Amino acid sequence: MIAPPPGVRVLVWSKPVDFRAGMDRLAALVQVSLRQDPFAGDVFVFRSRRADRVKLLLYDGSGLVLVTKRLERGGFRWPPVGDDLVRLSAVQLSVLLAGLPWERLRAPPETRPQVAC
Repeated sequence: MIAPPPGVRVLVWSKPVDFRAGMDRLAALVQVSLRQDPFAGDVFVFRSRRADRVKLLLYDGSGLVLVTKRLERGGFRWPPVGDDLVRLSAVQLSVLLAGLPWERLRAPPETRPQVAC
């Protein structure tokens, strides 16, 4: 099972992308269209037109990593198609990659550290 460490930002681009795209083209898409930094350590998740394929793009500190997965049966449960990013928790991503309904899991609210005065 593919599981990012807890606390890492997981961003799903809900529009299908051309799955012939490699890591450089997806990194350019992250910078230009999504206005995000592909080298910040976040996990970017891309879907194909077919619901059974997914690509993950992430920077591991020394280089870009591209992971591709195709389900042999069934399809991934994707957010509705739109022009926005959907944020998932690391656990939700693991569930999505298993082909299960990730939307049933609620991401914990983001907490900000308390500053002592």
